[in-house]
Amino acid sequence: MASFDRYIVNPGPKAIVSGASAACSSDNAIVTETILQTMAEGGNAIDAAVAGCMVQAAVEPFLTNHTGTISLLFYEASTGSFHQLHSAGTFPAGLAPFRPIPRMATGYARLPPAACIPGFMPGLGAMHARFGRSPWPRLVEPAIRWAEEGHPVSSFEYGVTISEQDFITYFPEGRAFYMPGGFYPAVGERFRNPSLAETLRGVARDGPDHMIRGAWASAFVAKANAMGWPITLAHMAENPPRWIDPLRLAHAGQEIVALGPPEQQGAFIAMVLGMLDALDLRSMTPGSAEALFSMAHALRLGLYFCGFLGDPIVARYDVAALLDGDFHRSLARLIAGMRPDHDLTEHLRLVAGPTTRGDGHGLAGRPSVKPEQPTGSCELSIVDAAGNWVQMMNTLQSGGIPGMVVGGVPMVGSHATFAGVSGHFDIKLVPGARLRTIVGNTFVLRDGAPAYALGTPGNVFCTIPQVLVNLLDWRMTPEAAIAAPRMLELGEDGALTIEDRIDADAIAGLARMGVPTGVLPPWDWHMGSFQMCYRDAQTGRLGAVADPRRTGVAGGLP
Repeated sequence: MASFDRYIVNPGPKAIVSGASAACSSDNAIVTETILQTMAEGGNAIDAAVAGCMVQAAVEPFLTNHTGTISLLFYEASTGSFHQLHSAGTFPAGLAPFRPIPRMATGYARLPPAACIPGFMPGLGAMHARFGRSPWPRLVEPAIRWAEEGHPVSSFEYGVTISEQDFITYFPEGRAFYMPGGFYPAVGERFRNPSLAETLRGVARDGPDHMIRGAWASAFVAKANAMGWPITLAHMAENPPRWIDPLRLAHAGQEIVALGPPEQQGAFIAMVLGMLDALDLRSMTPGSAEALFSMAHALRLGLYFCGFLGDPIVARYDVAALLDGDFHRSLARLIAGMRPDHDLTEHLRLVAGPTTRGDGHGLAGRPSVKPEQPTGSCELSIVDAAGNWVQMMNTLQSGGIPGMVVGGVPMVGSHATFAGVSGHFDIKLVPGARLRTIVGNTFVLRDGAPAYALGTPGNVFCTIPQVLVNLLDWRMTPEAAIAAPRMLELGEDGALTIEDRIDADAIAGLARMGVPTGVLPPWDWHMGSFQMCYRDAQTGRLGAVADPRRTGVAGGLP
């Protein structure tokens, strides 16, 4: 593997792909190369996604792994049909949540992560069995090679890994994995994982079952039992991936296909865009105080009402009520009623201090909050030459035993809180139930087929509607829609926290409305890494873009 330097990509502006017959976007140069090679060799979009995910979990162990979650939105060109696959980690029936890392061991403010049954390999297996075309062993081979020979460590990987040190090095197995020889691999060095290569040889030979019922699964169960988690091999396959009909929504004269329950995203998009439509967002100036005020409040209300969603096998959640336009208009009236009749700038000065850095033009600083466990995910956007579209996420979330490594596979467990209110990762412990999650896979249609495919990890719930608004309401180009500053929902303290690229007039306007502003870095990697493919309306050819916030690379075939 010569010329390793080309695989080390830094955050920053990315090249745009246009005029392609097949296209893709991922957050890693090695993954993009793998996807394109798979399609060039005759594989379809699903084959390319399987190969890409396998490689991604080998070369980005700080963001994903082979035991985490798979979430897929797929358009099948030959039938014109849309398919959703939910394959998050699951919880074994009849057992209490198992938390091997104590609450205060690494400074957790909340409950530490719980162990779960892996969803990654069952998800890829289900994708390939239903829609794949290339032989399974061929799709695993690139990941074996990269695990054996090693990938080059980027400054981004090094920084993220160091930030997660307390968690990932809690057990001796984690220290041995992340710190071979006692030190983290330095930037530019190769991170080799021969144990993973051996595990993947078993996956190539035995198929996905190697990590579901086979040798690796048996080793996983044995390790769990030794740690006090009394699972059996039967638990590894008791709750298989679920195929779901996605939601279809209308906005700005366009049709959107988004994820249906137990995923929150489709209903969340419908609520937020419905509220903003009722508030006449299209008449507002992008980045203005009025637009930011409206978006922040819509995001907050949407997040709250997503607490009324869950797995349909658990309860008769009324999804239709959350999609209802009259409901959205009622919520919009609540937001409009929040606009003060008085200038509240002096109020904020008295109770909250200044809203600038000191030069009169920047945002106020806000303390960062250390996450309770590693956060990381990877989005893939793929279109093949036959017109099949994949938008999917693979992630370390809900993967295996927290902090443990088995057969070269690092794991982080699940964020699931079992709280049932507004948590993004929640589940009721009943047989067959699956996680309520907030994943971003989204299509925008033209003439019944995808015109845009987009998604992101990193504060997914609030970033997807913002990019859709940029794209559909304000008619930005794909690259501009992705690059525009992104915000969090309105905070419990009434503050709006946004990337530090809005102007002084907007800050002053928000202050007049009683909204203090908080700062994120100008290009905050926690705000996600959008990967997008699109179809040119005039030529029908394909394009792709990658987010500047992380290390993404778009690519295409002529």
